[in-house]
Amino acid sequence: QVQLVESGGGWVQPGGSLRLSCAASGSFFSIRTVGWYRQAPGKQRELVATITSGGSRNYADSVKGRFTISRDGAKSTVNLQMNSLKPEDTAVYYCTIVSTGYWGQGTQVTVSS
Repeated sequence: QVQLVESGGGWVQPGGSLRLSCAASGSFFSIRTVGWYRQAPGKQRELVATITSGGSRNYADSVKGRFTISRDGAKSTVNLQMNSLKPEDTAVYYCTIVSTGYWGQGTQVTVSS
């Protein structure tokens, strides 16, 4: 059984920063691509960023240069550093082990003044 638990969401003003973390149970996590997705109200879930077991990163165009994804294999965690946040970044953010069907419960990020 794999469990993913996100933390670090909250409210921030435009231009601010937040750091999301996702802790995974089990060794399965360390050999797979992991990532962050988000879903805003009334919109489909969309990719934010992914990182392979070898450390290769992929970002949505909308977050390039502002967000950084990282992972710690020893701790089975994946983090998302979000800088220069914009109101359009407001969404529920989910971590996932890509293509496995394993998702966290989500953490709310709200960017507003």
